[in-house]
Amino acid sequence: MSSYDKYQTPLATRYASQEMMSIFSARTRASTWRQLWVWLAEAEKELGLNIPDEAIEQMRQHVTVTDKAFDVAREYENKFRHDVMAHVHAYGEDAPAAAGHIHLGATSCYVTDNADLIFIQKALDLILPKLAKVIQNLKEFALKYKDTPTLGFTHYQPAQLITIGKRACQWIQELVMDLEDIETVRERLQFRGAQGTTGSQATFLELFEGNADKIVELNKILCKKAGFPSTYAISTQTYTRKVDLRVANAVCSLGATAERIAADIRHLANLKEMEEPFEKSQIGSSAMAYKRNPMRSERIAALSRKLANLPVNFSNTFKAQWFERTLDDSAIRRMDIPEMFLLADSILLALDNVTNGLVVYPSVVRARIDQELPFMATESILMKLAQHGVSRQDAHEEIRVLSHQASAVVKQEGGKNDLLERIKKAEFFKPVWGEIDGLVDPALFIGNCPKIVEDYCNGEVAERLAKYKETLEKAETAQLSI
Repeated sequence: MSSYDKYQTPLATRYASQEMMSIFSARTRASTWRQLWVWLAEAEKELGLNIPDEAIEQMRQHVTVTDKAFDVAREYENKFRHDVMAHVHAYGEDAPAAAGHIHLGATSCYVTDNADLIFIQKALDLILPKLAKVIQNLKEFALKYKDTPTLGFTHYQPAQLITIGKRACQWIQELVMDLEDIETVRERLQFRGAQGTTGSQATFLELFEGNADKIVELNKILCKKAGFPSTYAISTQTYTRKVDLRVANAVCSLGATAERIAADIRHLANLKEMEEPFEKSQIGSSAMAYKRNPMRSERIAALSRKLANLPVNFSNTFKAQWFERTLDDSAIRRMDIPEMFLLADSILLALDNVTNGLVVYPSVVRARIDQELPFMATESILMKLAQHGVSRQDAHEEIRVLSHQASAVVKQEGGKNDLLERIKKAEFFKPVWGEIDGLVDPALFIGNCPKIVEDYCNGEVAERLAKYKETLEKAETAQLSI
C-alpha cells in the first residue's frame, strides 16, 4: 500500500525536523531496546553472572534492527500478543548464542520505560538549543530597535509609547522562562534502571544470590552506560508517570508562549507595522493576489494551541495509574510523548524562521504614533502652561474641548489628528506656542526603554545563552516546508 493511501501525521510530513522524527521512529525504539539488553548483559556479566562472551558479542553486532528483524518480530507478536517478547525472540534469532540470556531478570518496562527516558532526554537536548536560537534572534532584534519608538497598547487601545526593542524583550523574557523550566526538567531527569516487576528488585536479588550491593552496582553501571546521573529512588513496574507530567508542564508551556508571540506579530501585521518573512514568489491567497498573510505565525499559533493543551493528557494518565501500574498508560503515551516533542520542534523551527526575518516598517509605525502622540503630549503642555502662571484647571478644560474636537475629526471624518494645530491657533495657548513642537518628539515619551533593553539583553539574556554559545555559532536559520 502506498503511503498516499494511509494516514500520516502532518507533524511528520510537514512540520517537524528529521532529527526529532528519528528519535521516535520505530527503528530507534526497537534498536534502543536491543542496546538496553546489551547493557544489561554486559553489566550482569561484569557482576559475576555466567554470560558467554560470544553471546554478548553477537548481541552487540545486531543492535540495529533490520527490516527483516521487524518482519520476524511482527510474526512473533501476532503469535504472543506481546511486543517486547516478540522482539526478545527476534533478537534471539539474530544473536542465537545470546537467546537464553537476553532480558535476564528484567521486566518489559526495563526496555520500554528506560527507552522512553532516553528518548525524552534526547528530545530535550534537541529542543533546548533551538529555543536558545529563537531567543538569540530576538535579542539581536531587540538591540537593533532598542530606541525605536512605537505605540504601546493596553486593552489593545493606544497607551504610552515604548520601543520596538522593548516589546521584543517581553517575548524574550517569556521564552527564557520556558528555557529555564525545560533545562530544569532535563537536569532532573533520571533513569528507571533494573528494578524488577514491581520495583522490589526481587529477581535481581535472586540472580545475585541475595547480594543487594550488586543490584546497586548494576544500576550504577546501567546509568553510566545510558548517560544518566542516577535512577529514581522508588519505582514500581514503571517509573512514576509524574515524570512525564513534569516534563510536559515545562515543554508544553512553550506552546502558550509561542502562541502569544505569534498573536502579537499577527496583530502588528494587520497594522502594517511589522511582518514575518515573505518570500518573493510566495502566494498569500488563491483569490486575493495582493494578500500577504502571516501564514508562519498562524502555523505557530495552531501548533502551539495543540501543544499547550497536552498536559491534561499527561495529568490524566498519571492520576489513573493504580498501585504498582496499569496498562492504560501505554497506548496514550505512545502518542502523547512523541507528539509533544514533534510539536515543540515544529514550533521552534517556525519561530526561528520568523524571528530571524522580522520586517519593520518605521514610516507606518511613526504615522500611528503621530495619530496618538498629540493626546499624550497634552500633559506636558499643561505643565508648561503652569510654569507661565496659567491655571491647570483652566488649561485642562481648554485641552479637553480641543481634544474632543480633534477626536471627532479622526473618528467621524476619517481625518488626521489635528489637536496640535488647534492648540497652536488658540489664543489661550499663546504662551507655549513656541515650545509645542519640541514637546512631541517621540523619543521624549519612551522613558527608560533603551536602557532596559540593553541591560536585559546584554545581561541576563546573554548569561542564559552563554552555555549554548557553541551551538548558536553553528546554527543556521530554519527553512520551512510548505
